[in-house]
Amino acid sequence: MINDIKKVLVSKDEIDLIAKRLGEQISVDYKDKNPLFIGLLKGAIPFMTDLLKNVDIKCTLEYMKVSSYDGTASTGNVVIKGEMPKIEGRHVVIVDDILETGRTLRAVRELLLSIGAKSVAICVLLDKPEGRVVEIEADYVGDLVPNEFVVGYGLDYNENYRNLPFIGILKEEVYSK
Repeated sequence: MINDIKKVLVSKDEIDLIAKRLGEQISVDYKDKNPLFIGLLKGAIPFMTDLLKNVDIKCTLEYMKVSSYDGTASTGNVVIKGEMPKIEGRHVVIVDDILETGRTLRAVRELLLSIGAKSVAICVLLDKPEGRVVEIEADYVGDLVPNEFVVGYGLDYNENYRNLPFIGILKEEVYSK
């Protein structure tokens, strides 16, 4: 797998520092609010795990299975699968691996607000502003990445590369075959 990576953008050590910084800030911002963290499957799993190790307040967690990608491109069609968590009256923090087009995170945020969330914040490991096609910003951002196809640490290409301990740029020849 490592031979498929053009360049490492965010190392494991940098990811650990990001999780610590964001976890500490969320702990301050949500003190005494008992937030509900909702991770978007599957990409958010590694980041959410490390983030929550750095959150020092009472909180609960859930996951939602949400999809909008086919290979390297967003389909524009956001699909939410499975049961919705109970969020009425809760402060919710959506956790995801990357904010790119914005379609998925905007759709999930709007849905959670429409079914009674008291507030909805977005926390992402990575933000790719050049990929945005809808207007949305994250409340908590780990790092900015260029408009290239990135994998690792939850981010995938056709379900592969999620287990890399860093974020890297996938070589174009890997996904253009």
